[in-house]
Amino acid sequence: MTQTAARDTTRDSSSGLTQSVERALSLLTCFTDAQPALRVADLVHRLEMSQSTVSRLLATLETLGFVERDARTGLYRLGLELVTLAGVALNQSEVRRQAVGELSAVAAELGLAANLAILRDDAVFYLASAEGPKAVRQYTLIGKRNPLHCTAMGKVLVAHLPEADREALLARLTYRRLTPYSAQSADELRPMLDAVHERGYAVEREEAAFGRGCIGAAVRDAAGAVVAATSITGPMRVLDLDRREAELGARVLEMADRISHNLGYITISPPSRARWSAQPPTDVATAPKRKEATHATRSTDPSHSR
Repeated sequence: MTQTAARDTTRDSSSGLTQSVERALSLLTCFTDAQPALRVADLVHRLEMSQSTVSRLLATLETLGFVERDARTGLYRLGLELVTLAGVALNQSEVRRQAVGELSAVAAELGLAANLAILRDDAVFYLASAEGPKAVRQYTLIGKRNPLHCTAMGKVLVAHLPEADREALLARLTYRRLTPYSAQSADELRPMLDAVHERGYAVEREEAAFGRGCIGAAVRDAAGAVVAATSITGPMRVLDLDRREAELGARVLEMADRISHNLGYITISPPSRARWSAQPPTDVATAPKRKEATHATRSTDPSHSR
């Protein structure tokens, strides 16, 4: 075999391996919260591959522990080996490492949920969450994505982008109406972003899911750049934002300051609750009126409200 032929063979082999990796990863991404278990036929249809190819990929992934097959139903699910890899990835996140203690402390103190998220692929991406007894979930938020336009942490992350980047993002967002109170356009969202700068935190009142609310604030790194957002969330009846917004706003700002301090950002002393004794502005005025509720598709998924 000539050197040229040998190089061509090596290149073809490498290309084939790359294609196999791409196919395997594409297969794994077919599994979602909405459809966590799939048949071979489902995967063949979604991936537009032959049944033999999908079956070979599944056999390899099952051997490696990345998928599992239910012997009774024949359905495939994601395997626990992925949890191991996810743990390795999460442990490399400095902002998560510095935040988990603060989230746990706030969740224990208030009995609500405390979250940490970053901006990723035009969405809120959850890195950590701690639950109090008044906001217990039966699932994990870590790794999930939520819309930017109707979540408190989403508003925080968008509000602190450079103006050009913010406007470009607002132009390409899809303003899905999850409840009647979700912002439906950039023009509706901009006043909410301005309010984040005015008071230091963002408020979300049933904009992503009925019965859920949230208050979020920015987390900064040692250079002062906003690298994440943190939030306090729970049922509206427990948050009682009409009465407790100032208190919870001060608490989320304090939590954000502590995480930022852990990252090396030099902050002033944690905000005093007295600082927020006056009623701050709310996002309600810039959201659609409640009388529109009968015209919207109801969203009750608590995973949306953060």
